[in-house]
Amino acid sequence: MEFDFFAGLDEAGRGPLAGPVSAGCVILSPDFPVELLNDSKKLTEKKREKILPLIEEKCCYGLAFVDHAEIDRENILQASLKAMKLAYEEMVKKLPEWCARNGIEMISDVRNIAAMADGTFIPDIDCNVKCEPKADGKYAAVMAASIVAKVERDRLMVEYDRQYPGYGYAKHKGYPTKAHIDAILELGPSPIQRLSFTYKKR
Repeated sequence: MEFDFFAGLDEAGRGPLAGPVSAGCVILSPDFPVELLNDSKKLTEKKREKILPLIEEKCCYGLAFVDHAEIDRENILQASLKAMKLAYEEMVKKLPEWCARNGIEMISDVRNIAAMADGTFIPDIDCNVKCEPKADGKYAAVMAASIVAKVERDRLMVEYDRQYPGYGYAKHKGYPTKAHIDAILELGPSPIQRLSFTYKKR
């Protein structure tokens, strides 16, 4: 079977004041219902949650997180690019088995994979990678990657809400809402706070 090895890359969680940044990398299956896809920010939570199992079932994908401490040590841009790199490498590990399962001839050299990253910076991955602003609204594989990154990060923030009650992570997912900033000012930084980020009372 001839197959276009095109990988989409996207991140979630650059803007929050707490928690990790996540990234997804997806090669879509030939029979994936691409009409279901969109930029994850334009889909409801219910739709994202419905699409993710399809991606997991049909596609070759990778997921990675870079935590708040590394974001503080490096910066959010470098952490986001590292998350994309790790997600790509995770996807590549799965690729031979996925190809065999789907009757696809494995690519002879993964450096020939074409990849598209959402944004204006290219992650350090060993393939034919490009970047494009708003790629998560143009390329189906990048849309899928954005859904992987968004849903899995949201799920993690819900778990952090159980670990660190009072900050409201299950609701705002660490983004700088008034309720979140008020909680930080009242309770102090949580154990997953990005201390290099600034916040002030709204």
